[in-house]
Formats: sequence, structure tokens, C-alpha cells
Amino acid sequence: MGTLEGKVAFITGAARGQGRSHAVRLAQEGADIIAVDTSTQVETVPYGTARADDLTETVRQVEALDRRILAADVDVRDLAGLTKIAEEGVTELGRLDIVLANAGISTMAPTLEMSEDTWQTMIDINLTGVWKTVRAAVPHIVAGGRGGSVVLTSSLAALSVNENIAHYTAAKTGLIGLMKVLAKELAPQSIRVNSVHPTTVATEMILNDATYRLFRPDLEHPGRDDFEEAARELNKMPVSMVEASDITEAIVYLVSDSGRYVTGTTHVIDAGGRL
Repeated sequence: MGTLEGKVAFITGAARGQGRSHAVRLAQEGADIIAVDTSTQVETVPYGTARADDLTETVRQVEALDRRILAADVDVRDLAGLTKIAEEGVTELGRLDIVLANAGISTMAPTLEMSEDTWQTMIDINLTGVWKTVRAAVPHIVAGGRGGSVVLTSSLAALSVNENIAHYTAAKTGLIGLMKVLAKELAPQSIRVNSVHPTTVATEMILNDATYRLFRPDLEHPGRDDFEEAARELNKMPVSMVEASDITEAIVYLVSDSGRYVTGTTHVIDAGGRL
């Protein structure tokens, strides 16, 4: 018996990266999964966002663990689509206990040179998309009357700032306020709400040429090794990045009975980045 046996989790951004890691790990602990992601390229993002094959692979990995999974191609900017898949998931899987609002994007530009579309798309996905996820899915936890857990994926960027990501920092900082209000509102229903704040994570959102160029403007064609050399300066521990699984293990704690009285917290996984 896993720590999440019989539970159902709704996860956005589940096609790859942290979202896939969360889906597979929660399935290992016995949870069934409602997995959401979009296969449409996000227009302002300079790297390839998830594709349909990515979500198919998440489904394959969860099913290989003999757990049920319902997957849907839905953008977190689409409240009606999120509401529909949440309702379908609860109907098919019988309940909802956990919501992981994980979907997000990364773009970079100096604040005074940023286009309106770059700013607005960031806010629409990384902040409003989280509210839409909560609005669509969490009422099913409330209706179940068994309590549950919600985790919003924020960032170290909400706690320690850097240049060129004002829109990202604004969105991720907004999630702290959203989390705290939700934690207070939902505590009487025994629903815990927390945010996680990773340092740089080794996923496709970071491991791309646009990020490499930003970190190493001194080089004409920087690669991953060049990026890692610069990124290592962000953390006090001797690592350039953490793995998606490191964030997942923190989430397993927060959504399981081990964290049953933990709510309203900013859970930081930063390899000493704030020190």
C-alpha cells in the first residue's frame, strides 16, 4: 500500500518535466491521475513547449504502474476546458483529493523592453492559469468532504530576484498571496494549500538555447556546460540545478498524511540559493 492509495490527483503541465515526474511518483504511491497539458506551442516562448507525444508518454508511464489515468489536451488559460476535464475525471475515477497547479512557462526580457504579449502571456499562464486550475478542480475536493491537498508551483524567483524576469517574478510572487488566501479559506474543510519554490530545475523549460544565451552572453554559441558553469553561482550547495524528482519528493510529503497539518507555507527547494 502506497501513501496515496485510493487518492486521485489533478495535475497540470503533466506532459513532461516536473508535471510528469509528479504524475509518475504519485502513481507509484497508489494515486490515480488526471493529467492536463497543451500540445499547442505557446506563442511567446522561445523553446519548444510540450507536444501530444509527451502527454502520451506520461500516460504510458502511469499505466505501466497499473494506475488509472485520464489525460486531456487543455491549456490552463481555458477555464471551460479545465472544468470539463475535472468533471470527467471525477466521474470516471470517482473522487478528487489532490490538485497540483504545476503548468508554467519561462520567457526573459528586460522589463522596459518587454512586449505586451510577453508580459500578458506570462501572467495568463503562470498566475491566472493557476487560479483557473484551482477554480475548476478544487470544488471537487470540497464536495468530497474528505479533505485534501493543493500545491501551487511557484519559484525561488518569488523570494530572490534576478534581472530580465519581472513578469515571471510578478506571477510567481502572486501565487504566494493566492496560496495563503486559499489556505485560510479551505482550512475549515481540512484542505491544505501550500506553494513550492524550486531553484533552477533540469527540465526543458531551462535546458534550451535561449536560457543558455541569457546566462552566457559572453559566448557566441553557449551550450549546457557553459550554462551550468554560470548557474552554479545561483546556489550555495555545489550544484547548478536540481532534478524534477527533488521537487516531486517535496510534493509527496505535502500531499500525504506526513504533511497533514502543513498549510499556508512556502516550501523552498533551493540548494541554498537564498542564503
